[in-house]
Amino acid sequence: MTLSNKYILHTLSLPITVGLILLLSGCSFLNPQKPPTISATYTEYVPPSQVEPLRPESALVVANDNKLTLQEEKPITPSVIPVEEQTAETPAESSVILNESDLSVEEAALVAEDLADNGESIDDSAEKTEEIILSDAPEALVEEVTIPEPEQTAAEEIKQLDALGQWEAGKTPEVSVAFDFPITLNKQVEFYLNFFQYERPKVFTNWLKRSGRYLPMIQQQLAERGLPKDLAYLAMIESGFIITAYSPMHAVGLWQFISATGTRYKLVINKEVDERHDPIKSTKAAIGYLADLYKEFGSWYLAVASYNAGEGKIRKAVSMYNTTDFWELAQGDYLKTETKRYVPMLIASILIAKEPAKYGFTDIDFEDPLAFDTVEVPRGTALKAVAVATGHDYDEIYKLNRELRKAVTPSYRTMYPLKVPVGKAEQLLTNLPRVKAVRTTEYKIHKVKKKESMAKICKKYGLSKTALATINNLRTASVAPGTKLRIPYQTTSYKLMESTQHLAALPKKTGAANTETSIVHKVKSGENAYIIAKRYGVSAQMLATWNNLSDARRLSIGQQLVVYPKKSAAIQTAGLQNETSDAKEESLLTYYKVQDGDTLWDIAQKYNISTEQIKQWNQISGNIIQPGLRLAIKIEKGG
Repeated sequence: MTLSNKYILHTLSLPITVGLILLLSGCSFLNPQKPPTISATYTEYVPPSQVEPLRPESALVVANDNKLTLQEEKPITPSVIPVEEQTAETPAESSVILNESDLSVEEAALVAEDLADNGESIDDSAEKTEEIILSDAPEALVEEVTIPEPEQTAAEEIKQLDALGQWEAGKTPEVSVAFDFPITLNKQVEFYLNFFQYERPKVFTNWLKRSGRYLPMIQQQLAERGLPKDLAYLAMIESGFIITAYSPMHAVGLWQFISATGTRYKLVINKEVDERHDPIKSTKAAIGYLADLYKEFGSWYLAVASYNAGEGKIRKAVSMYNTTDFWELAQGDYLKTETKRYVPMLIASILIAKEPAKYGFTDIDFEDPLAFDTVEVPRGTALKAVAVATGHDYDEIYKLNRELRKAVTPSYRTMYPLKVPVGKAEQLLTNLPRVKAVRTTEYKIHKVKKKESMAKICKKYGLSKTALATINNLRTASVAPGTKLRIPYQTTSYKLMESTQHLAALPKKTGAANTETSIVHKVKSGENAYIIAKRYGVSAQMLATWNNLSDARRLSIGQQLVVYPKKSAAIQTAGLQNETSDAKEESLLTYYKVQDGDTLWDIAQKYNISTEQIKQWNQISGNIIQPGLRLAIKIEKGG
């Protein structure tokens, strides 16, 4: 009998300190003008849109993705500021949390700009460790990874396999279930049957439990491609069905792709997204790879051996021994035992997994099938905000979207298909506009070590010397050992506002709005965003916001930037298009500063205009607006 049609959720502890949004944390995410239509939820696995439609005989109940259709414009990219709670040399009990009001406005602005400038740096070399550090900033997001369980006893297995002697093809065993992968029984397969039953029964039981979450999805995709469904157990011996698996060879995810192979099979791998952690997309890639390997070698044994060692290695072995019989190749010395063991391990895993009780594995508590709804959300949407909006456990939402390395939807996609627990899509779309981002600046204590310079401390925490000196009232650039320094870092938390709170947070409609003049600045040689912002008394981050700059560090000579200086009286209409038929009619622009809790809908109602006008005038994509953002509101004279 086959495994029940379940998927399991690998229970992971995710002590993830998540990268958080600084300065542009959204208070409003979606436009409430058009209520979304929620379709049926998944009953089992719903393949991604790239997968060909299911054949009628294998079709499951499929839901249409929930989607908000937003204009394809370049949106404002939020800054992501990594956060950690303490450093190795600073124990938790010595951390001092101070209120943001301890700094002056000038000090706070200086700190904020320093943190923003260091928020997106990545230390690629850190991927050599078991905890992947995604930033050099003072509080770095730690990407949890797991050593693949099948690799933990590899040395022991290889030693015992080598002691068995000659490799041979064996014979076909008597079985009571059907297999679509070639099965044989020999000394090596029997070794793994005994090894899993008597030496690693708890580990193999966990593999079986986890298989419930992913197995039906994998088998369905295999069936759609016309490949043996038993190949699904390849993921079992690759990762133990753990999507965070990370090997010493830097192979990642359920199917243990290295970066080059994953990229070759269309997986997105960058600083924000790693689709090797996406069980659905990585399965599609693995199936594509296996299909190509079988096409080349015409043998499933050689195909799976190539999956482990690389097709070049197997290609050379076939040429060297002039045979495509895996067991004959295994008798030679060219292939390492590490590769040879892969085939009998897979065969033994298939035999046990398809008849677990026969081998003493009973009462397996298979996890529920992988199931979710899909909602398209704008770029920069934090998963912690999603958790607040849905009222669901953050860890589960993160597991469903484990490919998001910073726990934030990627900056380079206008909309992103986010997976949420079944039945939570409508709640997310209803509540997300009411999620308020609360930003605070906190401080930890750093005790200066011997021979530790201010430059080294600044580099460690991503601060400038000026900021560190200002915060700590330092008069010189030298710091004595034992000196305790305040180190600032910013955190963002999310709160769901009640409807009355949401309305109360809006400014009263009495009184005139603050109005300021916009200036068009032409970038000159040698200028950068910081220099320009300082000239006009604004922050570089706000300059990026006004001009929709995805990377404020990249400016070109001659580029025109709109600036709203602090001390100006009137507003010009440069770069803003009049939507009325009388385009030549002179207009006034009112400046409005977005408050916590604001939505485009609220602001549009306040000025009796449409949300689309606000978006067009301010070059806003979608419906995200951030606290502190200056919005230009166009008012016709006499209106």
